[in-house]
Amino acid sequence: MSWSSDAAGLEGLDPAARDRLGRLVPAEIARGSVLFRPGDSARGFVIVLDGRIDVYLTGTTGREILLYAVEPGGSCVQTTLGLLGGDDYSAEALTATDCRIVLVPRDMFLALMDQSAAFRGFVFTAFAERMQGMMHVLERVAFIRVEARLAEALLTLAEAGAVRATHQELAARIGSAREVVSRRLEVFAREGWVETERGAVTLRDPQALRRLALSASRGDKITDAP
Repeated sequence: MSWSSDAAGLEGLDPAARDRLGRLVPAEIARGSVLFRPGDSARGFVIVLDGRIDVYLTGTTGREILLYAVEPGGSCVQTTLGLLGGDDYSAEALTATDCRIVLVPRDMFLALMDQSAAFRGFVFTAFAERMQGMMHVLERVAFIRVEARLAEALLTLAEAGAVRATHQELAARIGSAREVVSRRLEVFAREGWVETERGAVTLRDPQALRRLALSASRGDKITDAP
């Protein structure tokens, strides 16, 4: 059976489009691989079968922000814009886990967009969902206190009560600076909410972090620099 028969989001493909896509061979990409950098041109449309790809934007100061993650059934806004509009990438994509992906070449992508309503629907639906997610990121960075964003990120990323991430990775996820995250984690540690070590944060009081994260939903706004 072709990979396209089980790919998330492609269940409604017409037989002709499924046959064309099915001829493409999935590739295994190791965790930490760079898929594109700013200035690169889009070579094709990536369909993620397994794993997660993180897309980051880096400012002139070197500060990073995680724009979005691409998982099975999702799409990369930057790639779609590049293929349809011809713009080069302005962000960087890294595989956050080992990934299994299919690269649909530019010519095939454009042909499928023109000829297959089901494929076109998949691309635009995933694009719209991703844009909504990016608006949510911008809203949180603009209006939610950094402490609440950090608490929410820790709760979301925790596995077995611990988060395996550097301060820089946490900063990129919440749209802040590494130094700010380090200072906030020191405060959390003094309160007894977390315990920090190199590359990891252990959650000692998840309930306290949850209360802080929930303060965002009550309309608390930013009162200090991010």
